[in-house]
Amino acid sequence: MSETTVAVVTGASRGAGAGIARALGSHGCTVYVTGRTQKGGAAAESGLSGTIDETVQAVTDAGGRGIAVRVDHGDDEQVREFFERVGREQGRIDILVNNAALIRDEMMGRTRFWEEPINVIDTLNVGLRSSYVATVYAAPLMVPHNRGLVVFTSSSGAVHYAFGPAYGVPKAGTDKMAADMAYDFRDHGIAAVSIWMGSLLTERVRGIIASNPEKFGHILETAETPELTGHVIWALYNDPKLMDRSGRTLIGAELAREYGIKDEGDRQPPSYRELFDVHPVQQYPHVMR
Repeated sequence: MSETTVAVVTGASRGAGAGIARALGSHGCTVYVTGRTQKGGAAAESGLSGTIDETVQAVTDAGGRGIAVRVDHGDDEQVREFFERVGREQGRIDILVNNAALIRDEMMGRTRFWEEPINVIDTLNVGLRSSYVATVYAAPLMVPHNRGLVVFTSSSGAVHYAFGPAYGVPKAGTDKMAADMAYDFRDHGIAAVSIWMGSLLTERVRGIIASNPEKFGHILETAETPELTGHVIWALYNDPKLMDRSGRTLIGAELAREYGIKDEGDRQPPSYRELFDVHPVQQYPHVMR
C-alpha cells in the first residue's frame, strides 16, 4: 500500500484537471488521472488535444507518480470498477478532485438556450451527477481513515449568468453538493469544498492569446493557471483548520493569497469578488433529517 498522499483527479486529460494533477504531482502525490482521451485512442484520433497519458507523464516529471485510467464518467459501472481498482492498489484515497464535465462547444457561444442542441444539458450527467457517483464510490476509501478532502471544481457561474443554464445550473448544483456532502462527512474527518476557479490559462486559451496578442493579451492580466488550483488544494489538505472550511464554496484566488501561493510569473490573480462583486451563496445551518 502507498505511503504517499493518494489523489484522484477526474477529467484530467487536459485543461483544469490536467493542471491540478500536475500541481499535485509536484508535491509528491500519487495521482490517478481519469478521462476518456488516451494515447492512440478514438478520442485522440478525433483531434482533441491532451490525453490522460500525457497528463500522467507531466505528473511524473513534476515529481509525483501518475497513473492513467481510462474512465467514461457517464458510465457508473466504469466508475465503480475504477474506485475498486484504487482500493486494491492503494487501500485509500486522501484527495478526490471532482472535475470531469462534458462541455459541448455549442453551449459556449452567444446563442440562447433554445437555439442550442438539447444535449448541451448533458452537463447534468457528466459534470454534476458524475461528481456525486464518484464521491459515493470514493467515500468507503476515505471514511475509515478519518481524514480526507473532496474538492469540486466550480466557478462563479453558479451565481451569475455565464453561457446559459446548461453551464450555470450544474455549477450551482456543484456548490450545493459540496455543502450537503460535508454534513454527512463531518463526523469522519473528511472535508468537502467547492472551489471557484477564475478564467483559466489552459492550452486552448494560450493558443487563442498567441493567435492575436493585441486582441486577447489582456486575458493574461486576470487569468490563472490550472496549476494554481492544484497548489491551493494541496495547501487546503495540509491546513490544520481544514474542517472549519468544510461545506463552503471557496474562491481559489482568495485562498492562494491567504496561503501565500503565487501563480506563474509571480502573479497574484484577482478574485471574482474583487473583479465583479460576486460571491458564493450562503449555506444556512438549519438541518432537516
